[in-house]
Amino acid sequence: MTLFRRLGGLAAVAGLAAVTLAATPGSAHAWWRSGVHVGIWVPPVVIAPPPVYVPRPVYVPPPVYPAPYAYAPPARVWVPPHWNGPYWIRGHWT
Repeated sequence: MTLFRRLGGLAAVAGLAAVTLAATPGSAHAWWRSGVHVGIWVPPVVIAPPPVYVPRPVYVPPPVYPAPYAYAPPARVWVPPHWNGPYWIRGHWT
């Protein structure tokens, strides 16, 4: 069992080394292989629409409305004539 673990560990290390060597770039002097080049450099050309500058939104305060009533104003009620102890009360609106 330990032998398989050791062989697996060695295989993993060897595989990582092989991948690392394959992923490294080639020689830094590769441009000399096809002859001497003239040093003309062209900047990358980007084809895109021009940027759009949108102005910041202007703060407009919300309109002020009169405060609504929490309840309807009380309606007037007719109180018929009646006795209030020894006093006679005529009919009236509240």
